[in-house]
Amino acid sequence: MTDLLANLALGFGVAFSPANLGFCMLGTLVGTLIGVLPGVGPLATIAMLLPITFGLPPVGALIMLAGIYYGSQYGGSTTSILVNIPGEAASVVTTLDGHQMALQGRAGPALAIAAIGSFFAGCVATVLVAALGAPLTSVALLFGPAEYFSLMVLGLIFAVVLAKGSVVKALTMILLGLMLSMIGSDIETGQSRMSFDIPEMADGIGFVTVAMGVFGFAEIMRNLEHTSSRDVVKAKLTGLMPTWADLKACAPAIGRGTLLGSILGILPGGGAVIAAFAAYTFEKKVAKDPSRFGRGAIEGVAAPESANNAAAQTSFIPLLTLGIPPNAVMALMVGAMTIHGIVPGPQVMTKQPELFWGMIASMWLGNAMLVVINLPLVGVWVRLLRVPYRLLYPAIMIFCCIGVYSINNSPFDVLITATFGLVGYWLAKHDFEPAPMLLGFVLGPLMEENLRRAMLIARGDPTTFLTRPISAGLLALATLLLVIALLPMIRSKREQVFVEE
Repeated sequence: MTDLLANLALGFGVAFSPANLGFCMLGTLVGTLIGVLPGVGPLATIAMLLPITFGLPPVGALIMLAGIYYGSQYGGSTTSILVNIPGEAASVVTTLDGHQMALQGRAGPALAIAAIGSFFAGCVATVLVAALGAPLTSVALLFGPAEYFSLMVLGLIFAVVLAKGSVVKALTMILLGLMLSMIGSDIETGQSRMSFDIPEMADGIGFVTVAMGVFGFAEIMRNLEHTSSRDVVKAKLTGLMPTWADLKACAPAIGRGTLLGSILGILPGGGAVIAAFAAYTFEKKVAKDPSRFGRGAIEGVAAPESANNAAAQTSFIPLLTLGIPPNAVMALMVGAMTIHGIVPGPQVMTKQPELFWGMIASMWLGNAMLVVINLPLVGVWVRLLRVPYRLLYPAIMIFCCIGVYSINNSPFDVLITATFGLVGYWLAKHDFEPAPMLLGFVLGPLMEENLRRAMLIARGDPTTFLTRPISAGLLALATLLLVIALLPMIRSKREQVFVEE
């Protein structure tokens, strides 16, 4: 307990430094902004901003990127409630009851409950990150190369099981990501492989180019297909504070959403989107009168908003303790850490405690900042919603191209990013989810390194993965999960969590 308090004191000392306070405020503000603007999600934004973080100190850069991620969960609720357009994917479910409340003249309480639920969930999730950090790091230090390889296999299988859509398509995307990660030089011999004698590909494909192409460019192309009508609720927002009856009705929903989101955020392949859908579905199951949902039930706003924020923050647990990104946004964070020379995993907590605890403390501060940012500035966000898409998207594309070019001063990188933009667009049109591909791409080099290490230690004996108890258990669990996911009965039910009835 004494150690935990000392570590938290260290973390708050780091987080309260003027520079890191500024980075936290900037991250939460940008996160709220991109959550408010439909069509620009946290994935695309973090991918676009990665080049900007090169010149920042590592702690400040990661605090800012983290603020963008959980800040976007707050901001997305504003457009869901006022405009009936989700600002980002995790806020899709909030539109069902949030906009109905706005039409009934209760936009104020809906926005307030979304902020209160998100704040509570964020605080609980941050406590979990702090509490589970040390025990999980101790466990991770017992892992050898074989255990790490098996853990990464389990993580990728989890991503397949929890991915939206076909299991076969998700597996295909993971294999594609693993193949892309092998382009460049062999990690041991330095021999060029799969680079087609193109000098610019000798060191492999850059993480930023893949992420920005698949999530930034492709997302913009998809949004240009739709001409969304943005009918902002015209009535003036009055009575922001919810009534006592509202709070009483929402308290259990906030608690259940926080718990469900916290669990699903830790699981590889989970994250804010699946947490929001699962929390909404669960609330309908336990409600005395499920017919109220979709007609302005305040619990239908409280549960998913609590769940998506809790999941956004607990997804840092496997990243910081095991070095395994549980979802695509965390894969981007791995990329950011690698760019700054930080190796994700248990060594972060022991070798760079100021980074680990500084990020945790900044999450508390960020949650408090978000409540302050969101409610008083609702009028500003509503005005921003009227920015025409014809001005917004070309500006984003230009900034993307400048960012990619600035990494290596290479026009080839811009060309590769544009190619991945087309690939990402094609994948989205054919119902291939790109997130598992990014996880495969990030974990590929780590998996190869640990596979080779394990085989060297075992002198080429592949049974080492089955004779070591932890490794064998992880592989058995991965196999069981994959078999269950492929069963017809389970396969038909996987999609139900994502259905908005």
